[in-house]
Parts: sequence; C-alpha cells; structure tokens
Amino acid sequence: MLAGRHIMSNLSLDFLSSTKRFSSLTTMSLVAQVSIPRYNKTITVPTGLFINNKFVPSVDSSEPIPVFNPATEEVICSITADQQILAELECVNNGKPVKMARDFDIGDSIGCLRYYAGWADKIVGQSIEIDRKTKFAFTSPDPIGVCGQIIPWNYPIQMWAWKVAPALAVGCTVVMKPSEITPLTALKLSELVVEAGFPPGVINTIPSVGSVGGAAMAAHMDIDKVAFTGSTITGRKIMEAAAKSNLKKVSLELGGKSPQLIFESADLDQAANWAALGILFNTGQDCTAGSRVYVQDTIYEKFLSLLASKAKALVIGDGFDEATGGGPVVSKAQYDRVWGYIEAGKSEGARVVVGGEKRKTTGYWVDPTIFADVRPEMKIVREEIFGPVLAVGKFTTEEEAITLANNTTYGLGAGLHSNDAAQCMRVSSALEAGTVWVNQYNLLYNNVPFGGKKQSGFGRELGSHALDEYISTKAVHWNYGEKLEWPL
Repeated sequence: MLAGRHIMSNLSLDFLSSTKRFSSLTTMSLVAQVSIPRYNKTITVPTGLFINNKFVPSVDSSEPIPVFNPATEEVICSITADQQILAELECVNNGKPVKMARDFDIGDSIGCLRYYAGWADKIVGQSIEIDRKTKFAFTSPDPIGVCGQIIPWNYPIQMWAWKVAPALAVGCTVVMKPSEITPLTALKLSELVVEAGFPPGVINTIPSVGSVGGAAMAAHMDIDKVAFTGSTITGRKIMEAAAKSNLKKVSLELGGKSPQLIFESADLDQAANWAALGILFNTGQDCTAGSRVYVQDTIYEKFLSLLASKAKALVIGDGFDEATGGGPVVSKAQYDRVWGYIEAGKSEGARVVVGGEKRKTTGYWVDPTIFADVRPEMKIVREEIFGPVLAVGKFTTEEEAITLANNTTYGLGAGLHSNDAAQCMRVSSALEAGTVWVNQYNLLYNNVPFGGKKQSGFGRELGSHALDEYISTKAVHWNYGEKLEWPL
C-alpha cells in the first residue's frame, strides 16, 4: 500500500542529481547542535537531504542556508518522538512560545497522524451494478503516486502532519520541502521516521529555498501531485509549472484577508476574545488570521475598548516562559514587511488604538497593533499582512456587513458573532469563504475539511476530503456474459 506509481528510491536520487537547479541546497556536516540556553542543553538535529531513510549531502558544495532565532537574531545553525524537544525547536527556529508549539501545534499534529492512521484500512472502492446478468463495474481508489509537498514557515510541524498523513494513508510516497526559514522540525521528524519503521524512500526531505527545490518539484515529470501552502503569488507559479510539465495534480492553500463581523446581539466580551485570538494567535502569522473586523455602529466604540484591553493583556516575550502568549515574527524580512504596513496604515489616516510603536530591543518584535476607522481602499484592509495588525471598521446593516466582508480577492476564512440564530444562518450562507466560524474563530478539527475559495486556493485538507487529493480513481468494467457480434 505504501508504494506509489514510481519507485521512490530511484526517483529521489535522480530527482536531486538531474538538475542544476539544486545548486543552492544545503551542504555541510550532517549534524547541527541547536543550543537551548534557557534549559542549558543542546538538541542534535540532522541536516542535509533525507533520502531513502538516510541523511546525505546535496549534489554540490554551495553555501549553506543559515537558520535564525527570531527572538535574538542569532544564527542557530546552517542547514545542509519527543514532544518537548520538537516544541523547543519550534520556539528557537520559528519564534512561537514553547507552550503554544507543544500544546497546540504538536498536540494537533499527533492527533492528525492518528486520525489518518485510522483511515488507512477504510479507503474502499465502489461496486456499481450495470447489467445484473452479464456485467458489473467497480472503482479502485489508487494512490496518485509521488507527492511533492511544500510547507510554510508559520506552522512547520503542523503543516508537515497535514500534508504527510493523508498521503501516506492512501499509499503515496512523499518528497517534503520545508521552508528554508524553519527546516529544523522537518529534519528532526525525518530522524523519527526511521525510528518509527517507515521503509526507505517513503518519506524524503529536501531543505531548500523555494525557487530551487519548490520550483524543481512543480516542474518535475516524475512528481504526480504537488500540495502547497503559502502565498498566492507562489501558488500561481506552481500551477504554471505543473501545467507546462506533466499536468500534475495540484492543491493550493493560499493567502487570506479574513473578516469577522460583530453584530449588536453578540456576547461582546466573548466576541472580543475570539477577535483577539483571530489576529494575535501565532503573532498573526496565519493564513486565516481575522485581520479585518467589522462592528455594528451601535456597539462600535464599546467593542473597540474591549478589544484593546484583550490585546494589551497578551504577553509577548520569552518563548520559554509558560506565561508567554506570543513571540516575535519569524524573520527580518517579515518584520520589515509588517512594519511597512503599520506605517502605511498611519499615513492613510487610520486611527491607532493599540500598538504601532517599535521596541528598542533586539529581535523581530511586533506588538499587537489595532487600527480603527479604516476604509476599504486602505492597504491594511486590502492586502495580507501576516502579522499582529488588525483593521477595524463599522457597518450599519446586515447587508452592508456582508458586502464589506466579501469585498476581497481572498476567500479562506470568515467569522460572525451574533445571538440571532436566523441571522447566523443567513450571514454564514452569504459569506464567500471556505470556512465560516459562528460565535468562535480559527478553531480547526482533523475530521472537518479546510480550504479556500477565490484566490485563497482550491483543494481540501483535513477530514475525509483530504484523502481525495491523493487518490486516482480507476473504473473497471467487467463483462462476464455479453457476446459481441461482428461485424457491427
């Protein structure tokens, strides 16, 4: 069941050696020692390329990719089954607090792997009656083959599980490309793959910059499917490369500019909690971040005050402190990007309610920033920021709220808060998003499908729907009784 259409061991080595596009892949010592100063210990992380259950150097001797700690701006290392260790790696590499990585990301990843393990012996075909006396047909849900999987830096281990688990459950093999910014947990997981007993070639890992490894995957003739989570711009490039090569199947989970609507009947304190969670969890680095909030005019200022108090209560700091609820953004490039949007919000006339000032300390810190009185044409309203920056506006009628919410090229998520059940049904039906939350926000479950509409991508992850992304359905027509007379 684990073998795809191609033999992974042959594909992997040929895939990596047949093109100069891999000249930027990591080469160096195949082990890095990652220091965890808070606990006075180091974690050993294998580096290089993980092929056929072994770590190997890349095909040439180019410069290694440095990996940074976003809280200190220090180089952690250069990159060529323990929950706490993985959480600590996420903290030093991604910046998120250990508590969040351990209890949410890794806890959910374990649940995801268990969920799809339960599906492995339940993927069945269908028998279809054609002619009871002479014929019948049946379908065979075959694995699509070799899957290239490209995951982002905001949820490194969680996205690994979301991609790998359904692919393995249906019998595919995987070539995984983690983000070059956050490769450590994918490399550590590769080590655990061997410990878990996976055969060589089933899961392979190629740490690389996207323009090298990701581009090669999308264009490779022996990759049967690419699953990508990341920006809409990159998603377009992957679709183009897939179309120009072997027309491989593609699924894309892309960007978002998700709205939350707060109606006057809502429990305002709870709505403020969910709105704060929607933009501040993971420091706003979330494709479904609720980065636009529209509030009914009768409760606008009251809700703003509540929301500001929630934002101020969040502790942003040392990721190894169990009281910390948020960390720095992931990189210098992301830090500069987020601050560019904050300055744009100020210059375009939005009112700063909370935040908006830089810290005078080392690290890529962005404190929660809330803008009020925003207008639809502002950059902070139209464009994905991927940071803890919230744009708040007001509406008068339900129809106006829906229009404002849907006024975006994206369609990944949306939320609404109301104690009017009829209103909840009307508005949830009208919102143009792949996922709509009612009186909550941004909670996902492994058995419920997730994906976008419009320019937020297509295909689904999680639930039984994710299995379909990795299945090629074969129809078999069996004639056991009809005789064909010839000539016609």
